[in-house]
Formats: sequence, C-alpha cells, structure tokens
Amino acid sequence: MGCQLIDGKKVSLEVKDALKGRMAALKEQYGRVPCLAVIIVGENPASQSYVRGKVKACEYVGMESRLVALPETVSEAELLSVVDGLNRDAAVDGVLVQLPLPAHIDEDKVINGIVPEKDVDGFHPRNVADLWLGAKCTVPCTPKGVMHLLDAYGIDPAGKLAVVIGRSNIVGKPVAKLLLDRNATVVMAHSRTKNLRELTLQADILVVAVGRAGLVTGDMVKPGAAVIDVGINRGADGKLHGDVDFDSAAAVAGYLTPVPGGVGPMTIAMLMENTVECYLGRISTCSLA
Repeated sequence: MGCQLIDGKKVSLEVKDALKGRMAALKEQYGRVPCLAVIIVGENPASQSYVRGKVKACEYVGMESRLVALPETVSEAELLSVVDGLNRDAAVDGVLVQLPLPAHIDEDKVINGIVPEKDVDGFHPRNVADLWLGAKCTVPCTPKGVMHLLDAYGIDPAGKLAVVIGRSNIVGKPVAKLLLDRNATVVMAHSRTKNLRELTLQADILVVAVGRAGLVTGDMVKPGAAVIDVGINRGADGKLHGDVDFDSAAAVAGYLTPVPGGVGPMTIAMLMENTVECYLGRISTCSLA
C-alpha cells in the first residue's frame, strides 16, 4: 500500500481552526479571550523564530499574546520577578519562557517559578508528577502533538509495541507515559542502547527524539510501522533534517512524519490548546478576573 505521509501542517491547522471557532463564544461567556505571555531572553535567532511562530499562532486563533523581550544580561532575579508578575496578572492565562536561557540563569528555577496552573509547557514538577500519577495536568506540547497525530491517522497504540528512542524530560519520557496510558507496550531506548536495530525492527510505533540526524534508517524500521520523527537538526546544507533518514524509511514504513512539516507544527497547535485549557481551568477554580 506504500507509506502514508503524516501531514502535521494539515492536522495542526485543523486544531487551530477548531480553537479559532471557539473564541467568540469564550469571549461572550467570560468577557475576554485567553492570553498567552511569552518571555524571550537575548537574541538567539532560533528562539526568536520559535517565538514569532507562537505569537503568529495566537493571532490566527484569535487569542491575546503578550511578548516580553529581555536582554541577554538580565539577571536571574530580574527574570524571576517578571515571571512572578505574570503569575499574579489575572489577565494572563499561560506563561512560557523560551528556552534555552543564558548560562548564568538556572532554567529549572525559572520553570519552577511559573505557577502550575499557568504552565502551558507542562514542565513544572507538579504537572510532571501529575502526568505520571495519571492525574489531571497540562501535558507537554510535543508529546501531546505526537499522540494527536496518531489519533488523526487512526493509529491506535493499544496492544502495540511502541519503541521510544530518546529519554528527555521534554519528549521521550512523557511520550512514553502517554503511550502507556493508551495501552501500548513501551520500550524506551536511547543513543547508548545496544542492538538498537533489533528493538526498532519489532516496533509497531517508533518515536525518535534524540537530536541526531539520520540515526534511524530504513533497515531499522519494521514494514508497515508508524514512524514519528521528532528530531530537528540543521544540516551542513542549511536545511532541517530529522532523526530518521526519510527516503529509506519511507520505503518501508506504513506511516511517516516529515521534517519539517510533521511534529513541529503540532507543538505550536498544542500550545494553543494548552493555553485554552489553562484559561478554562482558572475559570473553574474561580481565579479568572
């Protein structure tokens, strides 16, 4: 039957259009639309590009956005003070600090400084704990986007063997938990796993999030498998490449995400969804002004 391309651009647009369709009703019912505050420190070109994409998505959906740009030299105490101000601002529903931060700032301290109910990234320890405990929480955007893509293409994890390559707190670990929650049998692997090919050849669902271009080749993919490539690597040619060698994998896989245009657009779409969920969560606890 050949390999079906998983179109993240198309699915993300569907998510954003659905959210856009809700904005008028939310404003009428609660007096205003959700608001996302994004903090960027310094002038890292990649970070600036990501932030522009987030602000643009807010505009498209019809949500408010507040961009706080701080100099590279900002102190940790000053940044934490800005975060605290946004925590206390009743008109702000979500707070996001664009990573990475300058070396003199403790990223964990900043992430922990965002109140859990406004943590749209799902990185706060309380949200992380609730995810693993199976409690209501904000799910990290990229893993949530991976699961949404599987659902959009009718790929049910239940009973399947899912291999996750990558063990980061941002993608690998949470996506493994989400797959477990959907009754997959999950094997976690990483860059130092021995006999990696033996594992991947058994995977019905293969999620690759290591940050190493071309790590997975077609001879490592089970025929008909769903392959989700989360990697984003800038090649010597200046182009973006995934962790999966696209051409060789496409000759074997049943489903495959491209890079770019696969998981990336879903991350921003899920950020928009998380902001709305934080907004509604604050309403339910009567903390929305």
